[in-house]
Amino acid sequence: MPSSDYDAASLPDLLPLYYRRLFPFSQYYRWLNYGGVQKNYFQNREFSFTLKDDIYVRYQSFSTQTELEKEMQKMNPYKVDIGAVYSHRPNQHNTVKSGTFQALEKELVFDIDMTDYDDVRSCCSAADICSKCWTLMTIAIRILDRALREDFGFRHLLWVYSGRRGVHCWVCDEAARKLSVAARSAVAEYLSLVKGGEETVRKVVLTDPIHPFIRASLAVVESYFSQYALQEQDILGNKESLDKVLALVPEDVRKDLLQYFQTEKNPEKRWGRLMTLANNKRGTVKKGQYFEKEIMLQYCYPRLDVNVSKGVNHLLKSPFSVHPKTGRISVPIDLKELDTFDPFDVPTISLICEELDRPRTGEEEEEEDDTKDKENDKDAAERRKIRDYKLTSLAKYVKYLDQFLDGMARSRKGELLKKSDLQKDF
Repeated sequence: MPSSDYDAASLPDLLPLYYRRLFPFSQYYRWLNYGGVQKNYFQNREFSFTLKDDIYVRYQSFSTQTELEKEMQKMNPYKVDIGAVYSHRPNQHNTVKSGTFQALEKELVFDIDMTDYDDVRSCCSAADICSKCWTLMTIAIRILDRALREDFGFRHLLWVYSGRRGVHCWVCDEAARKLSVAARSAVAEYLSLVKGGEETVRKVVLTDPIHPFIRASLAVVESYFSQYALQEQDILGNKESLDKVLALVPEDVRKDLLQYFQTEKNPEKRWGRLMTLANNKRGTVKKGQYFEKEIMLQYCYPRLDVNVSKGVNHLLKSPFSVHPKTGRISVPIDLKELDTFDPFDVPTISLICEELDRPRTGEEEEEEDDTKDKENDKDAAERRKIRDYKLTSLAKYVKYLDQFLDGMARSRKGELLKKSDLQKDF
């Protein structure tokens, strides 16, 4: 069944099967437990469930992986959100003395939503996406991933497709999880370039000297700009798009371009003329004129919902949650395959549930017999679950999460060794 065959009415029937046989609980627990980094770290984490008919249940928390599994299999949430690690167990927040229940830690998170680009994409609007505008998400990931790693020194970044029209980033380093609200705000502001609402015409303003971070971001944008903006979005084509671009250049440049565009229709040559005029302007004006760079950034630079990043207690949709409208699973994105990642190829819940019912190969049947031989073994159910997701299109995404967690575990081990070596030296 192609993923477009998802029917939202089938969700209540599919969710019990998904949570019973396919949801990767062991990897999920391994992620949020962070190697048992400190007592009650997992137990004090807030989960929020959105149930059928938009019933919203906050401040859920669980002592163990098994408890989390049982509750999710009982409630069958339409959506799962992850919140902060609190000072006390979230499910007991009403019993705690007023003012003492506080959000202590959470991953530094980023939320990029395609609807925030509606003023600069002509192919789709609102919740709709297509392969043409998805390039904006690719550019956003490239720019932010580089900056978070190279400018801030973070190493463990989990990028996740939201299931519909955007991407989320979970920065999982210990230093990131411990950041204060002020520090999170500072990171978010550093990464924000596109400023102002609908009424603001010029949303990016560059000054001399251009910051190295902006130069590095421009290098990413430049590698996608011609194909994305000039060809696919045709920003210098129809009159409406063209007027938006011309509103961002000085008046004398606008006049020159309008004259040139009367005879030259090729978008690359039109853009070339604009670049030439920008360079000429920089040669004659004392203060920096970077309008061509501002245009590129306004059309392509990531648009962040900074409030999501600032708050420690802000909830964000969980990886492997199902998007109720599209049926797509919110899956981790492998950056090695970023340029070929296609949101329309992401499996839906209906597809993976159907894949479970497919006839097994000989090899899979042998594995099943092997499990049956060990029916009394308490790990048999766990093995069956592992095998189940491996029979579906979900397998490669769970594998990517496994690899991400292995990297974090190696890093933790390295930190512990470093600490013990330092202690030996004293």
